[in-house]
Amino acid sequence: MDEPGTRLLAGRDFTEAELALIREVVALFPRLSRYELAATLCEQLDWVTPAGRLKVASCLGLLEKLEAKGEIRLPPKVPMASPRESRPVPGSRTDPPLREVAGELWELEPVRVEPVLDSEEMWVWNEYVERYHPLGYRRPFGAHQRYFVVSGEGERLGCLLFAASAWALEARDRWIGWGEEDRKRRLHLVVNNSRFLLFPWVKVKNLASRVLGLVARRIRADWRRRYGYSPVLLETFVDGSRYSGTCYRAANWIELGETAGRGRMDRRMEYPSTPKRIFVYPLVRDFRAILCGGGCGAVAGGQVKEDE
Repeated sequence: MDEPGTRLLAGRDFTEAELALIREVVALFPRLSRYELAATLCEQLDWVTPAGRLKVASCLGLLEKLEAKGEIRLPPKVPMASPRESRPVPGSRTDPPLREVAGELWELEPVRVEPVLDSEEMWVWNEYVERYHPLGYRRPFGAHQRYFVVSGEGERLGCLLFAASAWALEARDRWIGWGEEDRKRRLHLVVNNSRFLLFPWVKVKNLASRVLGLVARRIRADWRRRYGYSPVLLETFVDGSRYSGTCYRAANWIELGETAGRGRMDRRMEYPSTPKRIFVYPLVRDFRAILCGGGCGAVAGGQVKEDE
């Protein structure tokens, strides 16, 4: 039986806001496969099993029901290729070098961030993150972009990943001046830095903030080439029990507060997580006007970069 204000579909009650999110994601990302759409939505809706696995099959069934009702239009079905194992097994190509990378930042210049576009390079990136990042590797769904951090001599120094933003964050949404409708329409213009790794043998002061500055200057163009639009705001979450967020502050990111310690759409508070500190970085001066469609009442503050 449906709860008030909800619809029972595929064994779950959905609010109108959640159904609107589903329609929006399907419309915004027509190039994604059905599987990728389902996985993206499971992450946004925290639709998981008790063990924490995404309920992709259930979501696929929901999407097909909504399409049959004429509420969405899905991409054509494509044969599923045999998937490679979901978690990469690091090999010798990600072994530490014989020496540490230490010294002054200028000795590594020109440092650059390189988009990972080749499939083989993608798997090397996955192996590095699985092996050296505290959270390991988790397959990104929806719009995303991997980067390698590379020295002037071509030596790899680290990895970054930018992917879908959190659906609702009280501190972020209040700072932007977002109402629910503006957030639903323009959430895709906010991108989350979900992985940032400098390899453990890299010991160079100020490198992390330098990398954040480099990627902020190019991500709009990279996103536009790949997905046809440009984000206007970056966000990230920092576990304050393990990290201070110094590199984000040094790169002029703005600290807004903490997450609520729940999942992205956890309206029933069933999936608790550790609260994280929220940092954001505007990519263009008029980011609020863009995110609010021209009319925001927002909390101002922080350094803002001009558009390219």
